[in-house]
Order: sequence, then structure tokens, then C-alpha cells
Amino acid sequence: MKNLTRHILTWVFAALFSAYLVVTLTASASQNDALQCKGVRVIVRDSARISFVTSKQVKGYIEKEMSGICGMPCREIDLCAIEQLIDGKSAVLKSEAFFTKDGMLNVKVIQREPFVRFQNGEDGFYADRDGYIFPLQKNYTARVPVVDGYIPVTGAAGFKGRPAKESEAQWLDGMIDLLDFIREDKVWSKTIVQISIDRNGDLILIPGQGKEQFIFGKPDEMEQKFGRMEEYYKAVRPSKEDGYYSTVNVKYDGQIICRR
Repeated sequence: MKNLTRHILTWVFAALFSAYLVVTLTASASQNDALQCKGVRVIVRDSARISFVTSKQVKGYIEKEMSGICGMPCREIDLCAIEQLIDGKSAVLKSEAFFTKDGMLNVKVIQREPFVRFQNGEDGFYADRDGYIFPLQKNYTARVPVVDGYIPVTGAAGFKGRPAKESEAQWLDGMIDLLDFIREDKVWSKTIVQISIDRNGDLILIPGQGKEQFIFGKPDEMEQKFGRMEEYYKAVRPSKEDGYYSTVNVKYDGQIICRR
């Protein structure tokens, strides 16, 4: 008898709880259907460190493409379309759009983080660590290493994405590896202050002190080439006065070619 009573009570509790859930979910759904967009709230990640995109700009994009969004029922607003709109901006890595219970449309934005800037005359572009190219921005200039000269990466103004040609993509990846190598080395990060590319496609590494320039060749075999540069500073330069050599070629295996 006790077991039967216990089972009956369990069934009654389960039925009451199910009814409560149905009523609660139905009420919640009705509230969501009636919820209207009260405004737009934008959060730009790392805005104190990178300022490619501002909250004001993101709000402007939304207002321009989706005018009259405030006051619309939230269920009628296409969040995916908003994310696609913001993600289409060259300096944006990813965005997320969602509503909160107060009816505010929240948009979180993650900016692309530039790793290097390439400059060929008046034309230039950024690249992030993944070798993704995006245009220079009018409202903000990032403080990153600059590589100038004859940049062997083609693309129309405003291009964004990975280079279409495999050879260009490999070169770009090599440049990122080279800059990483320099930045992680305590000596070379303080020694090398400029990198240029000459007409032959050779990298020219320019130190902060001394008049010599190092002909590095392609962005490959970093350890061997920097090893030859180190050997120059240890065995060759001490015996010569400042400015004796103008170029030091370290791009060939086992050779250090110095020219006045």
C-alpha cells in the first residue's frame, strides 16, 4: 500500500511539474514574440590596444543597412544577416549578435590583429599571423613591423584574404616566420631595425648601428643565415673601421661576401 501511494505521489508531482514547464515556456515564448528591439549595444574586443573598428562605426553599419531596427519585434530581426554584415568588414575577424532580455541587440566584435605591414610606394596592406591580408585603414595605423620595397604579393586595392598564388602565400608565410624569429631573439630584435626588398626580390636587413646592409635573400634558412651574420660581427667586423663594408651577403650557404 505504501509503495502504491509513493508511485501515485510521484506521478502527480511529475504531471504538475510538466504542466508548470508548459505554462512557463509558453509564457516565455509569448514574451519573446512581443519583445521589441530597444537599441544596439556594441562591444569591440581589445579596443584599447587596436582601434581599427569602433562601436560607433559598427552601429553605423547596422543603422545604414537595417534602418528602423529599433522598435522592430526581435523575432523579425535576422541576427545571421547582421553578423555577415559586420564580418564583411576587412578589419573584423568575427562578430556575434544576440538579444538580451531587456530587448537590446548586442554585437560583440573581434578585430583582426595585424602582425606586419607591407608597403610598396603608396600601396600597402596588413597581414596577420595566419597570412591573411587586409587593407590599411584610414582611421587607424597599427604599430607593427614595416617591410617596404618590391613586395612580391599581387592583389587589387582593398583585397582581403590569403594570396591566390601558392608561391606568394609561401613567401608571406616565410616573412611571418622571419619576423617571428627576429622578435623572439634578444640580440636580433634590438639589432635589426628595418627590412626592405630590392628589385631582385632579396631581403635587405638593415641594423640600427653601422653602415653595412645584409643581403639576406629569400625568407628561408633563418638559423643558417643569422649564424653567418653573427660570424661576421664576431670575426670580420672587429678588424675593420666603421663603415668599411657597405653590404654583407649571407644568402649563400657557407659564404659571407663583404663589399665596400
